[in-house]
Amino acid sequence: MALIWAALAAAVGVPIAAAAASPLLAWRGPVYILAGFAGIVALGLMLFQPVLIGGYLPGLSGRVGRRAHHWIGGALAAAVVIHVGGLWITSPPDMIDALLFASPTPFSPFGVIAMWAIFAVALLAALRRRLGLRPRTWRIAHMLLAIVIVAGSVVHGMLIEGAMETVSKAALCALVLAATIKVMADRRVWRKRGTLRGESIAPQ
Repeated sequence: MALIWAALAAAVGVPIAAAAASPLLAWRGPVYILAGFAGIVALGLMLFQPVLIGGYLPGLSGRVGRRAHHWIGGALAAAVVIHVGGLWITSPPDMIDALLFASPTPFSPFGVIAMWAIFAVALLAALRRRLGLRPRTWRIAHMLLAIVIVAGSVVHGMLIEGAMETVSKAALCALVLAATIKVMADRRVWRKRGTLRGESIAPQ
């Protein structure tokens, strides 16, 4: 149990620590640095989401894991708001170009698409009961949006040449992808009936 938690902490903590030691931060203002680290934290939080909903963390399975998944999802959305808001404050024209898909930087459209997908999941989660979404419909919509979020965020992060150290960033991105693929294979949300480790798939 301790080994799993230590590995997860290292996967998220090492890239953050490496970014904090980057010499590139010396030429950046505090708002830009805050925005950048909010993006790094958001990428780290993405690793927790699939392992929580898949029940892979000792002591955080079932209802407890789903509740943690819910709260971390909220923290992820908040981190994205801080990331985008900070970049908007430091350079509004660049953010307008990014949001309009007119930015010359290749990483911008992937980040914007992932951002809207994150907001869409948060909105659906808040309104799912009011909209009357059935559990299976919710699971499929959530998983499809999660694929967009993970793919867009990983490409966005890998294309940026910034404070994050390359090897630790690549390792974190690979783990996020692997965990997402693993939970998709285990959950089989596209089936009307399915089981996970002998139990019925419960609504997330």
